[in-house]
Amino acid sequence: MSPPIDLKTQKYDRQLRLWATTGQQALEEAHVCLLNITSTGCEIIKNLILPGVGNITVIDDSKVTGQDIQNNFFLDPESIGCSKAKSAAELLQELNEDAKVTFIEKDPLDLIQNDPKVFEPFTMIIIVNMPEEAVLTLASLCQDKAMIVVKSNGFIGAFSIQAPEHTIIESHPENAMDLRLSCPFRELSEYASSFDLDALDQTDHSHVPFVVIILKYVEAYKAKHGQAPRSYEERKELIDMIKSGMRAADEENFQEALSHVWRLSSTDHIPSEVRQTFNDPSCVNADANSPYFWILAKAVRDFVENEGEGQLPLSGKLPDMKSDTVKYIGLQRVYRQKALSDLNAVKKRVNDILDGDETVISDEVIETFCKNAGHIKVIQYRLISSHYKQADKIVQWMKNEENIHYCIVFKAADRFQKIYHRYPSSVEDYDALKEQTVVFLESIDIPFEQVQELMESEIMDKTLQNFVRFENKEAANIAALLGGVVAQEAIKLITHQYIPINNTCIFNGITSTSNVFEL
Repeated sequence: MSPPIDLKTQKYDRQLRLWATTGQQALEEAHVCLLNITSTGCEIIKNLILPGVGNITVIDDSKVTGQDIQNNFFLDPESIGCSKAKSAAELLQELNEDAKVTFIEKDPLDLIQNDPKVFEPFTMIIIVNMPEEAVLTLASLCQDKAMIVVKSNGFIGAFSIQAPEHTIIESHPENAMDLRLSCPFRELSEYASSFDLDALDQTDHSHVPFVVIILKYVEAYKAKHGQAPRSYEERKELIDMIKSGMRAADEENFQEALSHVWRLSSTDHIPSEVRQTFNDPSCVNADANSPYFWILAKAVRDFVENEGEGQLPLSGKLPDMKSDTVKYIGLQRVYRQKALSDLNAVKKRVNDILDGDETVISDEVIETFCKNAGHIKVIQYRLISSHYKQADKIVQWMKNEENIHYCIVFKAADRFQKIYHRYPSSVEDYDALKEQTVVFLESIDIPFEQVQELMESEIMDKTLQNFVRFENKEAANIAALLGGVVAQEAIKLITHQYIPINNTCIFNGITSTSNVFEL
């Protein structure tokens, strides 16, 4: 009988299937801070508390108003006139007893200016609808932390990410297979050669794994032409050869083989992005004092250049396929033994880098890296203060993408707030907001003539009109959607799994479209 599943595993069962115990542990050890309690902010925190983020701190010094309870489900009528931070924290805490929700009833702007040490314990900071000047100050002070800056107005929501160097081992690509069909290793070739397809009876013939079928017919093609099929026309001939070997039109294993022939077109088995990571100075010069990601990357890089003979460590994962148990297990054993051999070679190289200290990086982490070596990723986030520096790109986007205009107008609204000490909130603010849009575009070095052309466009006029009509209010449905999206990106950053967006995401609830821009 299998051991009973503990209550926590039962509670988080579905998400553990997504990011496993390592991801869950990262969430439980995280401490996320929310600055400025809004409807969107509470929705974000809700979606972090439910999956089990360990510590949440909300910071706000304002009192709950009647307007607040109209669009924020985490403030109730009884809390009007009370501390917004305390009221929201109490209701958010009820969502998950595993999380600890605390509050600080102080002005976030004052803390940023006069007591920035408050932010030292946090691993992530989320800022919602706060003045740009305060955001830039905090972003400069907290460059060692992940930070998400969120803007929400009416049916438009946007957020930008600033974070230290972000490394990802488990990016979870869809349908990733490492079968080595175009360059089979010796043991795989020997296993495939052990099959005599013509001598098999109908039952055994219909249960030969598709990997074996492809390799057998590639060998037949090479015997005929002197080389493996490379071009589309050559692979088409291979397909015809496989079809001719089918004893029945419904042989599923042969159908699977036909559907996987395209994998032979893969000639570069190390993706360019992975090669770029291997050539990064952080990888080339990694030593025992480097972050473990770069130690592992260097070990795998050295493996590729030596034992791997130009190939990454084999993942050893075999997909489901039409076969009988004996043949499938036999093929599985071949892949697993090769993967284990590669893993042991990489382990030795890791230990060499660490001068024999095997306690620094666990075998489990090394194995995870080897299994995912073909999909590792490094994101170098830029400081938020360095966004909007690519004038030519921005002009091009503004000529082709509607949603980039809302990114621009959000920046103009920040300038409006700095002058008038409030955000645009009525149609009477149209002209002043338009003026600040011009000022902003000129400030990022877009030539005057181009600014005038961009400002005269129908899209810009519509964007400005929509923006002031929203009256600087959050829509509950957009707050909920944005809360889910931002929380999802936050979880990616915390767990170092899956690939978060780089830079800025904008969602347009009017057209139900979204874009990601590296501004």
